[in-house]
Amino acid sequence: MRLTPLDIRNHSFSTRLRGLDAAEVEAFVRLIAEDYEDMIRENEALREKVQRLGARVEELSQNEKTIQTAIVTAQHLSDDLKKTAVRESEVLVAEAEVKAEKILAASHRRVAKLAQDVREMKFLRARLSTSIRAVVENHLTLLDGLSQDPPEAAMGEDKVSYLTPPPRAAEAGEA
Repeated sequence: MRLTPLDIRNHSFSTRLRGLDAAEVEAFVRLIAEDYEDMIRENEALREKVQRLGARVEELSQNEKTIQTAIVTAQHLSDDLKKTAVRESEVLVAEAEVKAEKILAASHRRVAKLAQDVREMKFLRARLSTSIRAVVENHLTLLDGLSQDPPEAAMGEDKVSYLTPPPRAAEAGEA
């Protein structure tokens, strides 16, 4: 059975012959009862403090779990963002490569078209040169014919002979 401070104060000792000084025993009992009361109050205060600290520890444990969950979630989110960024960069690079290939193909087509245009221009230049040469040679032949004195017999007979160029010396030798 536990004693309370009141039990200690109210306890009475039996008296005997040659017993202890009753006033001294009562003073000592009061002192013990007061100390005992102080210890009970301190014990109760410590219990309350332990309960408060236990509740605080529980609260901090919950906070720690929440923080750990948040950190894990943030790590997963970070990993997902990295993967997404890598995928997006790969897509952008692939798109850039496709665009570059299209530009390169267009450039090759343009070069081929320009090369074809150059060939056509050279062909046209050659044809034009040949045509101009033929016209110039024709005019030279006409000039040669005009610069020669017409034969007198032919003058009366054929007035058109001035208009028809005589065969050139190289052509006359071939015929």
